[in-house]
Amino acid sequence: MAYTDTNFRTKKALKEAVAERDVPVHQPGPFGPGVADGAAVIEGPHYPEAHRFYAQVTVESGVIRKGTKVS
Repeated sequence: MAYTDTNFRTKKALKEAVAERDVPVHQPGPFGPGVADGAAVIEGPHYPEAHRFYAQVTVESGVIRKGTKVS
């Protein structure tokens, strides 16, 4: 699981941001900070808050290029 650099509160806000600009992503903890190119799952909002949405996205060069499914 990965996070966006901006702490989006809703999946709608994430979708709107991806449509308008590059949204950088990172992986917290010992597996990061980078996120490999390809499919990734974004969770939000950020820990320690309870996650309210998950988004399957395509990452290229550390930014979301395409949102494939948001739930």
